[in-house]
Amino acid sequence: MSSPLAVAAALAVGVQRGDINPAPRPATTRILTLANQKGGVGKTTSTVNLAAALGLLGQQVLVVDADPQGNASTALGVAHHAGVDGVYDIVMGEQTVADVVVTVASPGVFVVPATIDLAGAEVELVAHEDRDQRLRRALTEYLPHHARSHGDLDYILIDCPPSLGLLTLNALVAAREVLIPVQCEYYALEGLSQLMATIERVRQARNPTLQVTTALLTMFDARTRLSSDVADEVRRHLGAAVLSAVIPRSVRLSEAPSHEQTIFGYDPGSTGAQAYLDAARELAVRGAPGAARVLANETEDAHD
Repeated sequence: MSSPLAVAAALAVGVQRGDINPAPRPATTRILTLANQKGGVGKTTSTVNLAAALGLLGQQVLVVDADPQGNASTALGVAHHAGVDGVYDIVMGEQTVADVVVTVASPGVFVVPATIDLAGAEVELVAHEDRDQRLRRALTEYLPHHARSHGDLDYILIDCPPSLGLLTLNALVAAREVLIPVQCEYYALEGLSQLMATIERVRQARNPTLQVTTALLTMFDARTRLSSDVADEVRRHLGAAVLSAVIPRSVRLSEAPSHEQTIFGYDPGSTGAQAYLDAARELAVRGAPGAARVLANETEDAHD
């Protein structure tokens, strides 16, 4: 049996050489919004590291940073200061996704950045009748363009602000799936009923294809009973949507964004890197052609 150090070294070498076994590609582009109005749950960390992991697994991934804080853009090494074109220009109809998309160092990953200008979009969009359709229309138009330039896009991961405003609504209308990061701490399910109710309203009124397909447990501390108890509670509420892979509480995961890197660039042999690679592979396998899909009605307990 290999030691933890040997496993970490093997992972680091695999990342650096790019020789990690690929995961199955989906039949069509999977568009996932990572949403949780509760802050500090690892939503942005999960967005960028799942994207990087999927890229290492042979997928092509577009990250859409719909959070005005621009933390996903930072972690992927993309400029997002005022004046940089990004999601704001797309939702305001001034640019297309093809105009603003950026290729980053992580293999297979492309980014539409956020800037502080995006904070004003919540107010500016209110006057527009199609205010919740802007992102969906832009992404739909972009898919054939990407296919001509780079081949079929496998995933679009949309990072949302920790709120249920117009930017999150645009992300939910644009998506086909919702991935909910849930931290293994006190009050983990706080606000989850509200989020599930919002998703259901969007599904009924704006996006009938939207489903909660995935939940990811984050900040898991194997040393504590609390983390295990919370994980069990989340699995009771969200059932088969919860991935088997869990993301550990990790200083390295917290440090990586300050170096404008994903965990795979910052510390590819870390437990955090292994966890996100496992989660990405599980996500890919679940979405492979012929695989059983997790339906939103399997998570109906979250409404209680």
